[in-house]
Amino acid sequence: MNNIELAKSNISQAKKRIYHASEALNRGNHPYVVRQCQEAVELALKASLRLIGIEPPKWFSEIIDKLASISRKLRKERVSNVW
Repeated sequence: MNNIELAKSNISQAKKRIYHASEALNRGNHPYVVRQCQEAVELALKASLRLIGIEPPKWFSEIIDKLASISRKLRKERVSNVW
């Protein structure tokens, strides 16, 4: 697979996450909504990077601490279910 095909696959997966988040929102499952949206953003970001020729592992190593902090914050919000 080349970068364009990988990016298309990432976008397709992100769209599926958004669809499932929408369904979960209708059922009131807010922690799952946050998780699915978080994954959709990550997949869209990976797709964007791949389209410009940057492989995520190289880029992730530079900002992994920031991403981990954001992920922990989102997880805390999901677990606390504050809606």
